[in-house]
Amino acid sequence: MNDDKSTAPTNFIRNIIDKNLAANLYANKTWAGQPGPSKTHKNASIDAAKIRTRFPPEPNGYLHFGHAKSIILNFSLAQDYGGRCHLRFDDTNPEKENEEYVKSIIDGVHWLGYKFQDEYENNLYYASNYFDHMYDAAKVLINAGLGYVDKQTADEIRINRGTLTDPGKNSPYRDQSIDDNLQLFEEMKAGKYKDGEMVLRAKINMASPNINLRDPAIYRIRHVPHHNTGDKWCIYPMYTFAHPIEDALEKITHSICTLEFEDQRPFYEWVLKKLAEFEFFDKPLPKQHEFSRLNLSHVVLSKRKLIQLVEDNYVNGWDDPRMPTLVGAKRRGYHPKGFKLFMDRIGVSKSDSIIDYQTFEDAMRDVLNQECNRKIAVLNPIKLIIENFDENHTEICTVPNHPQKPEEGNREVKLTKELWIEAEDFEIIPPPKYFRLFPGNKVRLRYGFVVECTDYELDNEGHVTTVYCNYFPETKSGTEGSDSIKVKGNIHWLSTNFSKEITIRNYDRLFLSENPSELDNFLDDINQSSIETKSAYCEESISDVKTGEQFQFERHGYYIVDPESNSDEIIFNRTATLRDNWQK
Repeated sequence: MNDDKSTAPTNFIRNIIDKNLAANLYANKTWAGQPGPSKTHKNASIDAAKIRTRFPPEPNGYLHFGHAKSIILNFSLAQDYGGRCHLRFDDTNPEKENEEYVKSIIDGVHWLGYKFQDEYENNLYYASNYFDHMYDAAKVLINAGLGYVDKQTADEIRINRGTLTDPGKNSPYRDQSIDDNLQLFEEMKAGKYKDGEMVLRAKINMASPNINLRDPAIYRIRHVPHHNTGDKWCIYPMYTFAHPIEDALEKITHSICTLEFEDQRPFYEWVLKKLAEFEFFDKPLPKQHEFSRLNLSHVVLSKRKLIQLVEDNYVNGWDDPRMPTLVGAKRRGYHPKGFKLFMDRIGVSKSDSIIDYQTFEDAMRDVLNQECNRKIAVLNPIKLIIENFDENHTEICTVPNHPQKPEEGNREVKLTKELWIEAEDFEIIPPPKYFRLFPGNKVRLRYGFVVECTDYELDNEGHVTTVYCNYFPETKSGTEGSDSIKVKGNIHWLSTNFSKEITIRNYDRLFLSENPSELDNFLDDINQSSIETKSAYCEESISDVKTGEQFQFERHGYYIVDPESNSDEIIFNRTATLRDNWQK
């Protein structure tokens, strides 16, 4: 447990946990080392985990930034309070789930820096492994007169459910005998009936002001193979029924979910309360707590919309660096520490609001500034020729790998007669307060010498192609004469002989509007300039980089080596600029 609570960001969930622990609510909670109903844990030892949380994704898609918020929240709470966080695949819907998503979710949790397995416990679970327990729980409710098999059609059930102002009507099958319900439910399990022919419903109150308590369906028939259980089952529990049972089987103390599940909390509590009454579960029971989901500007986090972007080829797959998925974030170069810093800054609350994407990128910049060593790159090159420099001479300039981390050491960059500089570092007629190169002006070549512009050349279209200058040999950086000539400008450069051509992909926001989900067609809002591909030059030390290596290109931003790179072409993806330059 983290004893220094002052370093942990305070929020209402932490306050709840503090109160629960102070009241010794979980002091006698047992844990048998594996999930199960009360009989599993009956003679087990006191649980060493002071709390248990869980991250329960459905394996029907790739994790996105909203999932990252939940992962960080649940795993951090478990870490800080001496608890455990379970990774549970909520795989109760066989039609949309597969192993590809399972693997990607595990990879995403690990990438964010969290573990669910150590030498003492392996807390990786599948809801589908609990199907037997869920089936038994359903029979407990049927035997208690709290569950019945309904043969109405889906439309009839919907109509008889009522409205927000009108109560529902009882099903004609609501009062059939317990024995009939047990037989029908067993026949459903045996595969005797077709999909949709009947459902098992909880018997609660068709006049309840909460529509979710009007005898909700808890089991449906689906003759679909399951990725984990194969053809064993043709009936599957509804999520709202499975969710509380999964939590109780795993001895979860704090079931933390987003606000859209708030209306389902009464049913969550009803299921657990009734099953505890019949000793299927013991107390203390899990408690559900809701927080606001992540809403980020210029982003869509709807799984349906993300699937549409991928399947209709608006982006280049789930790991497209413009996608708000964790695989996309990794490829773009966003850092796990940046996600954690961002989540700390926005906090946890029950109020919905849209967080500016700049807040997210600012957190990334703060982390990347510390994490990334530096390289020199020229993205819009024009040639600079030092006329009084010996064409056979190579000057070695010493450059720090990280200006704030001397322990990272230095590297050598070679200066020669012909250099590449940025086109923006030269103006024929400079604007006010322009301190870089223009005819007659002096600047320092960063890490090198002071030079003075003497001339320039234009192409047939009037664009500058070459700048000429003279250098002052006594002014090299790091020598006694470096300050003998005072200049206001400082520009970066690369030797044309000792630089390597690279491919740059400059990524920007995928959507133009702050909230594209509110538009009639979010696809009309796609930023057609969200990716720019171009050639550039980088220092020769870049030649042996590996996929995933990341640097700050001085003056430009943060870049990461893309997996598509090879010995013939090194591709760098822009993670973020050095400062926010989005045109609002």
